[in-house]
Amino acid sequence: MKEVPIWEKSNLTLEEAAAYSGIGINKLRDLTSEQNCQFVLWVGSKRLIKRRLFDKFIEQEYSI
Repeated sequence: MKEVPIWEKSNLTLEEAAAYSGIGINKLRDLTSEQNCQFVLWVGSKRLIKRRLFDKFIEQEYSI
């Protein structure tokens, strides 16, 4: 089975997003639990991070 690199995936799990960004899993859970979070995708109860929107979010923020 061929594995796709993280930077080429469109959606990331919390673990992948934490490794990709250096932000902790618990902080990512807090951010994605907010009602107006633009970069979260819910698949049932599974939480995925939309990588491109997450990148934009990080670029615009001063602190998290």
